[in-house]
Amino acid sequence: MSGAPTREVARRVFATEFNDSTYTFKESDEERAPVYALLPTGERANRVFAVGTLTETEDVGSDSEYWQGRVVDPTGTFFMYAGQYQPDAASFLREAEPPTYVSVVGKPRTFETDDGDVNVSLRPESITAVDADTRDRWVVETATRTIERCDAVEEGGEYARMAEEHYPETDFEQYRRAALSALEDLDEESAEAESEASA
Repeated sequence: MSGAPTREVARRVFATEFNDSTYTFKESDEERAPVYALLPTGERANRVFAVGTLTETEDVGSDSEYWQGRVVDPTGTFFMYAGQYQPDAASFLREAEPPTYVSVVGKPRTFETDDGDVNVSLRPESITAVDADTRDRWVVETATRTIERCDAVEEGGEYARMAEEHYPETDFEQYRRAALSALEDLDEESAEAESEASA
């Protein structure tokens, strides 16, 4: 076994829950210790795996290129930012022609605004163009994972207790409802596609 840190599993999470993940923490005092976002459903996330429609890209940098991308899933919008330290992701956003399906693996980042709100975004490690089937599979898998986390919150693990402490006003059931709604949207889309194919 080498002493090199292993890469954290990228958590599948819908935008609605990701954007509520405003609390971040480290599990040790080491300078290079991973930073985790605490998901309201009681899981920690050092990396996130998201799939959706890239609807918009914009160079928001002043001195150098700094690309913003918006990725929409059935529950909301992920914002991601890529600059000189994420050259592959920045290049993808520069050349992309929205709307297009993409998968993104990235690290959660929080930023406190002047009025005290906390915005959550992704710093992408990789962005890949994908097809509709990949997006659909991600929705199904992410819905399953979300519902499993909602069930586990009630059992009260370590991160579930942290979530209840840091998000005391949160209705955890909203994430279950969002997951079920995303699955219903998929069913409707596939039904429409089938009726068009048979017409």
